[in-house]
Amino acid sequence: MLNRLADFAVTRPRTVLVAAAVFLLVAVVCGYGVADHLRGLGATDPAAPSSAAARTLAAEFPTADPNLTLLVDCERGVDDPACAVDGSTVASRLAGEESITGVTSYWTGRQPPLRSRDGRQALITARITGSDLAAADRSAQLAAAYDGRHGSALVRTGGPAAVADQARRAISDDLTRAELIALPLTLLVLVFVFGSVVTALLPLVVGAIAMVGTGAVLRAVSAFADLSVFAQDLSVALGLGLAIDYALFIVRRFREERPHPDAIRRAVLTAGRTVLFSAATVAVSLGALVLFPLGFLRSFAYVGVSVVLLAALAALTVVPAALAVLGDRVDAGRLVRMSEVDGRRWTRVVIRYAPLVAALTALGLALSAVPFRDVRFGSVDDRQLPVVAPARVVQQNIRDNFSGNANGRIDVLAPESAPDVAARLSGLPGVVAVTITGRAQGTAAYAVESAGDAVSQASQDLVRAIRGQRGDLAVAGPAAELVDAQAAVGGRLPYALACIAAATLLLVFLMTRTVLLPVKTVVLNALSLTATFGAVVWVFQDGHLSGLLGFTPVGAVDTTLPVLMFCLAFGLSMDYGLLVQSRIQEEYRRTGDSREAVAVGLARSARVVTAAAAILVIVLVAVGTSDVLNMKMLGLGSALAVAVDATVVRCLLVPSVMVLFGRVTWWSPFPREKR
Repeated sequence: MLNRLADFAVTRPRTVLVAAAVFLLVAVVCGYGVADHLRGLGATDPAAPSSAAARTLAAEFPTADPNLTLLVDCERGVDDPACAVDGSTVASRLAGEESITGVTSYWTGRQPPLRSRDGRQALITARITGSDLAAADRSAQLAAAYDGRHGSALVRTGGPAAVADQARRAISDDLTRAELIALPLTLLVLVFVFGSVVTALLPLVVGAIAMVGTGAVLRAVSAFADLSVFAQDLSVALGLGLAIDYALFIVRRFREERPHPDAIRRAVLTAGRTVLFSAATVAVSLGALVLFPLGFLRSFAYVGVSVVLLAALAALTVVPAALAVLGDRVDAGRLVRMSEVDGRRWTRVVIRYAPLVAALTALGLALSAVPFRDVRFGSVDDRQLPVVAPARVVQQNIRDNFSGNANGRIDVLAPESAPDVAARLSGLPGVVAVTITGRAQGTAAYAVESAGDAVSQASQDLVRAIRGQRGDLAVAGPAAELVDAQAAVGGRLPYALACIAAATLLLVFLMTRTVLLPVKTVVLNALSLTATFGAVVWVFQDGHLSGLLGFTPVGAVDTTLPVLMFCLAFGLSMDYGLLVQSRIQEEYRRTGDSREAVAVGLARSARVVTAAAAILVIVLVAVGTSDVLNMKMLGLGSALAVAVDATVVRCLLVPSVMVLFGRVTWWSPFPREKR
């Protein structure tokens, strides 16, 4: 296959480049406005009991499942006659709006949970019907119409629909900022590596093809699947990072092979082979996310597989074709002449003290994982938004000034025939109050106010206690959704890990034709992630550096983030990990000397691996500048994983372990001539 690709690129390069240009144009048109079709946060399991209960609540008890909240502020107090008239007028007007149902206001029944403790604020809640996307869009329209002063009342809009809408808008802004940060810095790194502007631009072209193409794929997938608003950020990180890395590998190898007349073909057959296997392993790692029922994780599977395959295809076709057209002009615009960096001296020090280096490095990585021992899994709510986001301001007001959380309570459905439901629920530990919110078709709905926050451990324990009661009780609300999400992730995680491990072992075996190298690759890649998970807990759960990084710690790590980070970072570390192994293996096949192969292979791949890792770190840190907490955690955590893997693992642990195993590293069940 690589031979045919190389032949076609060399013999018909202009055809390839024209086809790439046409694809880019079509992808721009097809992917236009993709952000408007990403439907929500995707943090729930659609098949979970809490989701079924939520659907029943939305259909039969709209007042029990509000997704829109109006916070009404009156200087003279909400019981002042003028405020009561103005607040009631707002509620009546809202009830007449299209797609609005289940409007409940403090002034209709004077319910204490809808009145602040100081009496200056009150709530109006409602249900926006339709999909998450429709509800988010409608909340923005309602905010434009209702936010502001209405007589004596000051109205502000919040609720889950507003949080989803503002998260989506924030991510769109973050996406633009990430591109503006990453692209010029990436170009600087590439110019530093190649010393030529023209050569440096080639990987950026491949990155553009991968990113734009993935936008078109997302637009197509969104027609039949709900995609998370967070998914598009990953398309930027992977599209720019991996595509540039793959192009970098091929261009770098082409320059090494010159002035051989068949340099392009040789580059495709060597570096291109590494690109092919790297793309396959990254795609498998991210594709395993489709095993989870949560839309958040599945969305990243669709994005990840699409962008990786597009990046590899573009690197294997567009780059050789461009090199064939440019010829010697590939070095045009040379700014500096870079001398080759020979890292053999450092590598030989590592080789000489291999047992000590391996032991100390492994111990350091293991110790860095200690904070993960105290991890607490939770769910990120409105506090994932910036402090000044209007929806967060409203929700924070509710947390600070009201006795309960109107959008974070635990909703319970029970058959009307079930005896003493309210009394039994009131007797459970941590229950502040139980209120019946409606009856329909033989079912009664209850609102249970927990002493804890909406997704606190106390509320999760209360959900489990309610489900343990007799009488066929169904539970909904954020705490129930979190409990079910944890069960879904925990139940599917062993299968996902087994899938990744088995596929990686097989792919690395097919690439190297050795037995020990695949095992070493999986083990060392997993070990390289320990520092990341420890740092995530230390920073984002415990709140260290929160002031510097600009986020509000919530005392827990989102349940889905460690899974996503593992799949992403594990796949990315394979990127240049396979490049290093392939270069070392080339040297071993040439010399038969394991120590010399490690020294020379690492020295020859050091510069391109450093550049590849630097580019990925730049892109991921750019994503980590997001104002949305989940994206900040994903970007910075993955950047740390790549940095640790490229420095500590590749420069210290890999060579020392290879030296310790010696010739056993290269044992193969195949005869040498068939390798």
